Amino acid sequence: MREQDLFDKLRKIERLYAGATTPGEKEAAADAIARIKRRMGETAKVDQPVEYKFTLADGWSRKLFIALLRRYSLKPYRRARQRRNTVMARVPRTFVENTLWPEFLELSDVLQAYLDEVTEGVIARAIHADEGDEEILDDDRLE
Repeated sequence: MREQDLFDKLRKIERLYAGATTPGEKEAAADAIARIKRRMGETAKVDQPVEYKFTLADGWSRKLFIALLRRYSLKPYRRARQRRNTVMARVPRTFVENTLWPEFLELSDVLQAYLDEVTEGVIARAIHADEGDEEILDDDRLE
């Protein structure tokens, strides 16, 4: 996957969660973000923001999730003594369930696939081309 293909996929996911319906809307990513923010503001009037604790598996997921929160003008934080893979945010429940978390999962899948592909290519070219997994032995003895 080329980097431009990655950007295109990420924009498509963003438009999907913004509810873009016409071809003109699909071309305007800024409008999509504004639409999501507006919908979140309307939701917050009925569904008050609550504190969420998100535990993310790796640094890439954490960076992506924090960027997504900030894009929607949400403030990510963590409390003293919380682990680095913890991200806290005050968000309306329906926004988390219907937009934020599903969008994050899709974006994360696309980004992970891209990072895996790039990593495998670099390792194959720079270290060794054998991409097979390690051998699994039937017992604890090394042979």
